[in-house]
Amino acid sequence: MEKEILLLDEEGNELILPKSEQIPQDYFKKGESIRAVVKKVDMKNNSPVIILSRTSPEFLAKLLEIEVPEIFDGLIVIKKIVRDPGERAKVAVESYDDRIDPVGACVGMKGSRIHGIVRELKNENIDVINYTSNIQLLIQRSLTPAKITSMELDNEGKHANVYLKPDQVSLAIGRRGVNIKLACELTGYEIDVYRDNEGEVEGFDIDLDEFSDEIDEWVIDELKRVGCDTARSVLDLTAEELERRTDLEKETIAELRKVLKEEFEKE
Repeated sequence: MEKEILLLDEEGNELILPKSEQIPQDYFKKGESIRAVVKKVDMKNNSPVIILSRTSPEFLAKLLEIEVPEIFDGLIVIKKIVRDPGERAKVAVESYDDRIDPVGACVGMKGSRIHGIVRELKNENIDVINYTSNIQLLIQRSLTPAKITSMELDNEGKHANVYLKPDQVSLAIGRRGVNIKLACELTGYEIDVYRDNEGEVEGFDIDLDEFSDEIDEWVIDELKRVGCDTARSVLDLTAEELERRTDLEKETIAELRKVLKEEFEKE
């Protein structure tokens, strides 16, 4: 027999929390308050049967709305939530205000906003990531906490081959494969993880978006405009060719090539 829990709300209505809608680590004592969302309302003998859930993505969405005023006010939007209840969740968020960092706002100072939610969800790991319509970047972020080296994308087949350093592979897959499963659900792509033997992958390359911390976005956009979207594609051109084909200054090109070369020398 499935162990469902019977609850009463303030008006005395009976609510049901089935075992399947409980987080595996949930344990409730008689008389305690329980937080959950209404999953569905069934009719039985002309009276409503209200089914609650603590495992649905909507429950996590509501907890975030309570903790993060910017979500409640509509300044930050939750684009998608995927969960393995009690184990891990991934939340993609987007800000409608350039001054607000959506990930920082959701996590809070030193994790202050997310801590309460993690406790409520029985120590479920919550990865909050910045949503982007750039699928390559979204896949990269969805595999957090792993850092990827390079990627091959098949947009038609919605498939990605991702290469990582050996010490990052198990992080990408996660315990019982949960991390990669959630990354696939979040992005809608089937992701295969491969070990990159210290840069020996055939045609090893790095996407230019990976350099966004060191190279200005407008420079990356300018390079993409002329068909260069990876580090190798830039380095394959001479400085003179780059100067002729782009609107970049000689100094900018020199600095850019230096940054890209250093990355390959690390490998």
